[in-house]
Amino acid sequence: MEVFGYRRLIAYQKAKEIVKQTYKLLKKFPAEERWALCDQLRRSSVSITSNIAEGVNRFSVKDKSHFVEMAYGSLMEVSSQFEIAEELGYITADDRLSMDQLIEEDARLLSGLLNSYKPADSKQ
Repeated sequence: MEVFGYRRLIAYQKAKEIVKQTYKLLKKFPAEERWALCDQLRRSSVSITSNIAEGVNRFSVKDKSHFVEMAYGSLMEVSSQFEIAEELGYITADDRLSMDQLIEEDARLLSGLLNSYKPADSKQ
């Protein structure tokens, strides 16, 4: 097992892009959100990459799958939080649509990664 193999995964690379875009968009948020929605978005976006890295380096298929599912859950948190941010006027509709595109791409990649852990005879 390669210790840093997760870095080669497209799902991980896409998740890092989500983190970078999140941090960029958070600069548009008002100061009063610094410790509320901003903090939650930082934590949930970083959680995507963290769970991918942790899961890929687990030994059991059950553990690998669990952490990929956790990454997917964090991805959906980010989606929900940006939807709220748009409704509150913190980001534009274009900002959210741009994030939605990244999120959809990573969701597909994470689904593929999760599917790759299933035994060949159950992938029908």
